Amino acid sequence: MKLLLSFISAVSITFAGTALATDYAALVAQGYRWVSANGPYACSKSEDVERIVAHHTDETELDAVQNAACYYLLPGTIAKVISEDPARGISQIQLGSVTIPLWTYSRFLSKTPIADTYGVIETPETADPAPATQSPSPSN
Repeated sequence: MKLLLSFISAVSITFAGTALATDYAALVAQGYRWVSANGPYACSKSEDVERIVAHHTDETELDAVQNAACYYLLPGTIAKVISEDPARGISQIQLGSVTIPLWTYSRFLSKTPIADTYGVIETPETADPAPATQSPSPSN
């Protein structure tokens, strides 16, 4: 009986491991990155992200969030890189639930998967869907 249970457990673990396998290298090749920063470091204008990072104080952070269309980045969130400016070290990204492209420092984006606060590694399929891909709500 113990042998049968051991065999069933081994088979279950093997199938679970292959079912959860994701080709992260392929996602990176498609332009996906994982956020490594925690803070308001994604802005609609590249100048705003440069300003908040260069002079990060509570006052600058509050101003950026209230007036400069900056968004908080959370570690483990997956982002799609749209374009990069290597000379300035910034990237334009698309986050799943934000309708506009945002700028952030490239150093805040990792090619190595990072688990989110729940210990899950986001993929494009598991991330918040972009508003353009959501089903329209039924009209009354």
